[in-house]
Amino acid sequence: MPEPIDDKSRCFGSHSALYAHYHDTEWGVPVHDDRLLFEMLILEGAHAGLSWETILNKRENYRAQFHNFDIDRVAAMTDAELAEALQNPGIVRHRQKVPSARKNAQIVQTIQAEAGSFSDWLWDWVDGTPIKGDWATPADVPGKTALSDALSNDLKKRGMSFVGSTIIYAYMQAVGLVNDHARTCWRYEP
Repeated sequence: MPEPIDDKSRCFGSHSALYAHYHDTEWGVPVHDDRLLFEMLILEGAHAGLSWETILNKRENYRAQFHNFDIDRVAAMTDAELAEALQNPGIVRHRQKVPSARKNAQIVQTIQAEAGSFSDWLWDWVDGTPIKGDWATPADVPGKTALSDALSNDLKKRGMSFVGSTIIYAYMQAVGLVNDHARTCWRYEP
């Protein structure tokens, strides 16, 4: 077990300074920027089956490989660019996850055309206001909810990949649609 980086109590521990910084500054903070919402969607999909710390350590490589998550540029990536990404040891080289970034970007473009922005569409799922969890400990936080089931199903019907309910609930937490800082966490606000 690594030495704690400080004495703050966090929802998922203090595995590293990078992980603690992510928890303290990003996790549960409402995001309304389409580019960042797309970035987190792709990273959460890449996270499936892996630790979040692994993804955080590869985040800058993902940004470089996927045009800083510019939705239009990722949607237009060529097969050759995706093949190149599959050779990049700085990202998760999964034969389905890598090309799903392009397909998911194309679907985000469709949602933008329908709703004006991906942010507007996404935040409509929570009536524009983050859902506030009230959990005694991090162990009490659910892995998915009826809302993540519904959002996941909608995205799957549109053709997205790596958007199962558990991934989508983690995504909702990551982008602040849900604030699940437990009562034991220094970031908890009643």
